[in-house]
Amino acid sequence: MTTHADLADSHDWVCGRCNCALEIKKVNVSYMGSSFPVDLPICPQCGQVFVPEALATGKMAQVEQTLEDK
Repeated sequence: MTTHADLADSHDWVCGRCNCALEIKKVNVSYMGSSFPVDLPICPQCGQVFVPEALATGKMAQVEQTLEDK
């Protein structure tokens, strides 16, 4: 299952550590033994991943709740 976050405004994000523009790349997000590929903004220099608030409080929270209810 591949999840796509709404990244419409992510082209303006810059890494706070490296000051590099973030790039959209596929990242494996893991929780409770399950792993999902998600396209997210990532720093090309240090690898820091940015998770937009809408994704963290929306789809990710729903998936976490589903896994916890199993």
